[in-house]
Amino acid sequence: MTAVPLRRNRDFVLLQTGQLLSSVGTQSTSIAYPLLVLGVTHSAAKTGIVSFARALPWALLALPAGLAADRWSRRRLMIAADCVRVAAIGTLAATILLHRLAYWEIVLVAVVEGSGSALFSAARAGALRAVVPARQLPAAAATETGRGAVVSLGAPPLGGALFGVARALPFLVDAISYAFSTLSLLAMRTPFQEKREADLAPLRTRLAEGFRFMWGRPFLRTCALLFGLANFIGPGVLLAVVVIGRRQGLSGGEVGALVAAFGACLLLGSFLSPLVRRVLPVRGVLVLELWTWIGCAAFLVWPSVYVLTASILPTAIAIPSTDSVVHGYRIAMTPDRLLGRSEAVWSTIALLIAPLGPLAAGLLLATGSPRAAIALFAGFGLVLAVWGTLSPSIRTAPSLDELDDLAPAALVP
Repeated sequence: MTAVPLRRNRDFVLLQTGQLLSSVGTQSTSIAYPLLVLGVTHSAAKTGIVSFARALPWALLALPAGLAADRWSRRRLMIAADCVRVAAIGTLAATILLHRLAYWEIVLVAVVEGSGSALFSAARAGALRAVVPARQLPAAAATETGRGAVVSLGAPPLGGALFGVARALPFLVDAISYAFSTLSLLAMRTPFQEKREADLAPLRTRLAEGFRFMWGRPFLRTCALLFGLANFIGPGVLLAVVVIGRRQGLSGGEVGALVAAFGACLLLGSFLSPLVRRVLPVRGVLVLELWTWIGCAAFLVWPSVYVLTASILPTAIAIPSTDSVVHGYRIAMTPDRLLGRSEAVWSTIALLIAPLGPLAAGLLLATGSPRAAIALFAGFGLVLAVWGTLSPSIRTAPSLDELDDLAPAALVP
């Protein structure tokens, strides 16, 4: 029987709508956080520390969050995560309005928000799989990437503009957006996991099972390592755009516009993603993104924030195709009972290094030259590109037509 088109899938639309609104708030504060720290401390290093603090919980909490997502109601976990983030961001907005803000409070809120995001993310994969058939998962993942691209286009300049009106405003908008996400989850009808007996195995055994599943699939293992390490580059370069832009005299809104250019290319890439997946083999899709990261080396010749921004735009175009393939394959190949743990292992591998990118960028920008920071990221990208090109597991990746054969049993209604 033909699957219902995604645009007519009620629960998929609800999930995407809630996440669209939530992402607007999150992307707005991704600009507002560094602008706030720079305004309060005038320190690039401290700005990097806050970005590090916001990303670190994704790596530290991914495994316990995955266990929770496999054991308890994923819907309730996602709602709880949203409520925690509403409280944390709302408290920060109130503190700013009362003119009692301290640097340590920004770091603390960043950690709490990142922790809630880690829990939400571990459960979200099960929600997507629950409402979308296996064959539609790459298209659904591409839709999510396109949604993210639309948000990345508008939210950063919105965050910069809101920050220009009042420092607390982007954080207030973020808190409200998490509340809307909660409402969308409450309105969904589809169960987010199969009915099954509680897993009473010891914690270590359950963690090991998820790790063995992921590590035992060469394609999934290699993708986790390659694109996890690539997460060192992206956040670091984007933080460098913010700091270098401010140093070169740009306003908060102008810095947001530069980051929005990256979002515009993500949006373009999401439109091109179906064509790219039809034209290129899986290996071509994955390797293409890896090679684009070395473009930031152009900044070493022309040290302008505009050149740096332009150099990473090809990567933004490539990311949606890569994400749709990797995310769709990962969910389709994983049994539901292991999905939370498998996603947690993936997140741990993929995000363990991500907090180090902004931290390294902040420290190098504070103690060395901008060229030194960008040279580090360009060299790292070159190593990953060569690795991905030569990898046997990437070269022999299964085709999209094999997804239905790879997929485990579907969820019960």
